[in-house]
Amino acid sequence: MPPMTDNTTSNLTGHLRELRRRLIISLVALGIGFVVAYYRSEELYALLLAPLKAHMPQGQGHVIFTGIIEPFYVYMKIGLLGGIVLSSPVIFYQVWAFVAPGLQRSEAAGFLLIVAASAVLFISGVAFAYFVVFPFGFQYLLSYATEDLRPYLSMSDYFSFATKMLLAFGLVFQLPLAMLVFARIGLVTAYQLLSWWRYAVVLILVAAAILTPTPDAFNQLLMAGPLLVLYGLGIILAKLFGRRKTANLPFLKER
Repeated sequence: MPPMTDNTTSNLTGHLRELRRRLIISLVALGIGFVVAYYRSEELYALLLAPLKAHMPQGQGHVIFTGIIEPFYVYMKIGLLGGIVLSSPVIFYQVWAFVAPGLQRSEAAGFLLIVAASAVLFISGVAFAYFVVFPFGFQYLLSYATEDLRPYLSMSDYFSFATKMLLAFGLVFQLPLAMLVFARIGLVTAYQLLSWWRYAVVLILVAAAILTPTPDAFNQLLMAGPLLVLYGLGIILAKLFGRRKTANLPFLKER
């Protein structure tokens, strides 16, 4: 390995200083976002609770806390998550400003497009879970309540359940983008994705059964249906923008 020259050392030091500055700015933005979100944490939790509250039995439209620090703990987590969301534009810009000088114009445009598409798909998944899956799922689950069987839900348990569901839907909605990326780098082709549709249907139904909060087929189809549409969209994107053949790698064989 050739020895490092003074010029190389200087460049490395400059990059490290730049990285440090970008990290500090991102952390400051995250801290400000955390303060703002924590200040509004009660309102944010009420917004998260709204789909459940709408289907709670009469006079039971509230949750409880079983530990003295549970509300504080939950509101701190809301502040952190809200801070990440609020500061994400600043954080993304800092990442972009750090890596952009080393990218070609086509690479930079592709990077921006992928990030924008990922954000749109993630928000779409979260919105679908909140406005479609939650109302139907909670209506079914709370239908078990009777005069002798009443729901008393912990605010911590509900927060954990709801945020995991929202995150899961946001991630699974990345499916067409992942398919497009794999097709662009030559891991798969549109033909292969189309030929695997039977396996895709089975995997999507299994994923819907695991991720959907209710065991009935109707609510599982609420998730499986959009995923099947997204899989079809991924095939179209792979056909339009992907490679015609897989990359020349030993573990990839063109069908």
